[in-house]
Amino acid sequence: MNLKCNGRNLFTQTREMASASLLLPLGPTLAKKLSTNHRRVPKIQIEGSRRQSSVTEGLKALENQDDCPFIKRRILISISGFGLLNLVAGLSFAEAAGLPPEEKPKLCDDTCEKELENVPMVTTESGLQYKDIKVGGGPSPPVGFQVAANYVAMVPSGQVFDSSLEKGQFYIFRVGSGQVIKGLDEGILTMKAGGKRRLYIPGPLAFPKGLASAPGRPRVAANSPVVFDVSLEYIPGLEDDE
Repeated sequence: MNLKCNGRNLFTQTREMASASLLLPLGPTLAKKLSTNHRRVPKIQIEGSRRQSSVTEGLKALENQDDCPFIKRRILISISGFGLLNLVAGLSFAEAAGLPPEEKPKLCDDTCEKELENVPMVTTESGLQYKDIKVGGGPSPPVGFQVAANYVAMVPSGQVFDSSLEKGQFYIFRVGSGQVIKGLDEGILTMKAGGKRRLYIPGPLAFPKGLASAPGRPRVAANSPVVFDVSLEYIPGLEDDE
């Protein structure tokens, strides 16, 4: 059976209508019909609150093209439905793209950031720099002792690439034993339990090999500076003896 409509194969015309349905998100009104000798399927275009009504009008316009009796309403519904799925997907992507970045837990909030501007910077012989957010009231950890700490690790722009707060548990390691990067080891050794500190760690004391990027996480280049906000929560064993 050779299904033709005005000299064109039915499937060719159906394919053209499917292409037109993909134009749904691109404009506010129905395109005007061309002359009788050069009829084409109108492009259904949608904008703002008129999206749904424009789709309905577009379906009616397609149905009114009675010069092709083989195109039934089920084909129109199928084509328009396909276009609507593309519209919904496009709108969801646009809305997601417009959302603010996810707020990550911090050790230093906006008030803390302002206060840090007036805190003097301390620079050590190794090149490590730090500012005390809060000076603790407990003991400082001896080399080789375990410490329980929280940390938020950032690149200089402020993007977080690692955080114990997101993992929901303290980070426990043996301080001064090379279990962490050199800048973190040195920075915690002079802290007191209960204190918080911002460490500005230069490249040589950070990650020699760098860190690869991950979803939602920035890449850390090899030997690049990083910033750590650290809180020394407690020193297991040492505080228990007091």
